[in-house]
Amino acid sequence: MSFSPHSFADRQASSTAAKKALLERFKARPRADDPVMIQRRAEREAVATARSAREAVKAAERAAEARLAAAERERVAELAHLEELTRQAAAQTELARIEAERPRKVLLEAVQYMQARTAGKRR
Repeated sequence: MSFSPHSFADRQASSTAAKKALLERFKARPRADDPVMIQRRAEREAVATARSAREAVKAAERAAEARLAAAERERVAELAHLEELTRQAAAQTELARIEAERPRKVLLEAVQYMQARTAGKRR
């Protein structure tokens, strides 16, 4: 058996006193229409408004940076495309030059062949 130094009446009185203290603390709270509470609410709203304005400015800056980055990527892609077109045009030009010289080379080789054959028959 455990012995408690307080009786039931003491514990009940203590509980009632704690409940009264809690009720007094609740009643002592400032109300919503209290000037101090109104001022605090206004300060919180001002801080929230300023925060949302800063966030909007940051979002606009991020959007502008994203547009600039996209424009830069597009410019680089366009330059790469132009370089590829230039390279292809140079390759086609070289191929056309080689193809244009082919009949001349074939004719030259045929002439040299015939000269070599005729020179062989003369001996």
